[in-house]
Amino acid sequence: MDLDLTEEQQMVIDMTRGMLAEHSTTAIVRDMEDDPKGYPEALWKQMSELGLNGLLIPEAYGGGGQTLLEGAFVYEELGRAMAPTPHFVSCVMSAGVLLEAGSEDQKQAWLGSEDQKQAWLGRIANGDAILTPAWLEPQRGFGEAGIAISATADGYGFKLNCRKRLVAYASSAARLIVLARTKAGVDLFLVDPRAKGIQMQQLLSQGREAQYQIDFADVKVAAADRIGAPGSGWKTWHKVMLQGVTLLAAQAIGGAARCLEETVVYANQRVQFDKPLGAFQALAHYMADASTRIDGGRVLVHEAAWNHAQGRSIERFGPMAKLFCCETYRETTRVCAQIWGGVAFTIEYDQQMFFRRAKALQLSWWDGPYLEELIAKDVLDK
Repeated sequence: MDLDLTEEQQMVIDMTRGMLAEHSTTAIVRDMEDDPKGYPEALWKQMSELGLNGLLIPEAYGGGGQTLLEGAFVYEELGRAMAPTPHFVSCVMSAGVLLEAGSEDQKQAWLGSEDQKQAWLGRIANGDAILTPAWLEPQRGFGEAGIAISATADGYGFKLNCRKRLVAYASSAARLIVLARTKAGVDLFLVDPRAKGIQMQQLLSQGREAQYQIDFADVKVAAADRIGAPGSGWKTWHKVMLQGVTLLAAQAIGGAARCLEETVVYANQRVQFDKPLGAFQALAHYMADASTRIDGGRVLVHEAAWNHAQGRSIERFGPMAKLFCCETYRETTRVCAQIWGGVAFTIEYDQQMFFRRAKALQLSWWDGPYLEELIAKDVLDK
């Protein structure tokens, strides 16, 4: 693996960091906490104009056609800025599902009036449409067995009766990608969130992003809105999730790095007992250990993303990256909070924002125990 960045990759990093410095300041992030919409229009517009929303979408569908490695560079910057954006659910997971299993009709599904015709993937890439997965069910796990709700076949196609939780940015979604169980197995469905029988309720979460509970009561879904072959939904979802968790690992490393950087500045400025906090060996060792873990996690992320770009399996690397990097993020924020002292947990300081997001990211999109199961299975099967 070549660890040197190309000129184009460095440009992507610099461009993303510069844009986020203006459109994802900590003040903006604070304003978006618990907001029903959850993201600022200015940030979303800038991401679209810079081509970041379509970064991983092939050029044939209006995207930039970049690899997962370039995506990891962008996601590290999003993590540094704690950027409030639906990019992951729409431009990574939803776009990934459509690319992996969607028919050409679904990829090119028209929306809006005649003068606004554009493909689903094209609309995702330019920011005109947000799609989000409706995946997790109450008191159920992350695995295939966790999809218990059934899509009952009828004359129209299917009927959905279920409850989905932690559906991110659902209030802004043009379509939901719903995981449901049919006679063939787990399937994926494109569902209009404004369809009859759907009720939406905002949930307050530790990460403070826009999360919703969605109840489906006899919601009709056309047979043509099933994504992929019957019973292929979980295989598609798992494959896209491997890419997704790799990017979330990069996001975790970005957050950990920014948290540590601010703590190092504070430790060099805050004087106690006539010398800076950083001069105390115990605190210096905390920061040294955190720096080591962050650098190790970054290499692991790049290795996972690079292998994917080379067409190799990331069945082990993706979960390893998410497991290690989210633990690193959580541990770094804990150590940094100790160095800052009690003020780290007051609303006026930014450290509590990193702390909360680290734990929320660790628990979501495959948590530690599930990641360990995936890694162990791959190790033992080999």
